[in-house]
Amino acid sequence: MEDRLIKFKQALLDVDRVTARELINAGYNAHDPSQIIEQLIVPALEDIGTLWEHADASLSQVYMSARICEDLIDTVLPSSSPNPTGQTLVAIALLDDYHALGKIIVYSSLRASGIDVQDLGRMTVEELVRQVVDQDIKILLISVLMLPSALKIKELKKQLLRENSAVRIVVGGAPFRFDKQLWQEVGADAMGNNSADAIKVAHKMITEMS
Repeated sequence: MEDRLIKFKQALLDVDRVTARELINAGYNAHDPSQIIEQLIVPALEDIGTLWEHADASLSQVYMSARICEDLIDTVLPSSSPNPTGQTLVAIALLDDYHALGKIIVYSSLRASGIDVQDLGRMTVEELVRQVVDQDIKILLISVLMLPSALKIKELKKQLLRENSAVRIVVGGAPFRFDKQLWQEVGADAMGNNSADAIKVAHKMITEMS
């Protein structure tokens, strides 16, 4: 599996969909498709996210890797297969921010790692509170690029507490990379520097809730 992982990661970095699919098919186990996600797709995406964090991969490579894996996930987990993450409801959103690239990358990476996540798009604090409460969302990922948007998470958290929501908030984006304490100051439960972190944090929270 280690050799296949190295080849799969390289195929993603080269945007080689054909080779990536061949490697997935070669390791596919119809009785336990989640094995491919856990042992091939997730580690590859985590490694590529780390490469980007150390400037050894481009943002476009991270984006395309996530999109390729998102497409391949339908091969590994067809719509009739059970979702390995169970009943936990996970969502991602932009909070009063128009810069969507980071959210798109994280959304695709989470889906490719086997997490059933819904994209809520761009929302105000009030709209997001309503969605979280009405849908009983358990894990909410928020992507921001601008500091004013990041600071609004504090108000979001306050309103969610008033609604007795137990949602766990995971944040990411430039303001949180520049100020390592900001995520705690706005009341988030965790912070991720990249899509690899988002995968690790989300899977950890899901495991804790199961």
